[in-house]
Amino acid sequence: MTYPEIAWIVVGAVAGAALIWLGILAATRATRLDRLNVRVDLAYESLVAGLERRAVVARAIAATDPDSTGMRDLADAATAAEAASREDREAAENRLSVALAAVASDDRPKALVAELADAQTRVTMGRRFYNDAVRDARALGGRRMVRWLRLGGHSRLPEYFEITERVSGAV
Repeated sequence: MTYPEIAWIVVGAVAGAALIWLGILAATRATRLDRLNVRVDLAYESLVAGLERRAVVARAIAATDPDSTGMRDLADAATAAEAASREDREAAENRLSVALAAVASDDRPKALVAELADAQTRVTMGRRFYNDAVRDARALGGRRMVRWLRLGGHSRLPEYFEITERVSGAV
């Protein structure tokens, strides 16, 4: 074998090794992105469960005095929050937070105050877990290799969920 033939064999071996390394790296990133998207979906479901529980408790509080204007607004806000689509959920939940704050703490039944505090804690934790998952998925989805090789397909990056958790006067 001559020197140029050996050089081409070495170049071919190095290029082949680089392609294999790139393929393994791409597969690893795609798997990680898939796991992060599953984590985002599960965290969103947990967040929705907490939000629905908060709406149920808000509706129970509103049912204690259905003739009051503030309580009717609270019941309407809770119903709207539960019926809201994913895109409109943040605004509906913010309206529910404001309606909860508008009902004075003295007007809330003592039995439901602890239930509301627990539901509020679950919403706070669910939102944090969801936003942490979104942050991680966006960080990986925004990497150059993931974008160039379209490892995430044509799906959009997940969006953060930002709501007012406690308005002054809330629990």
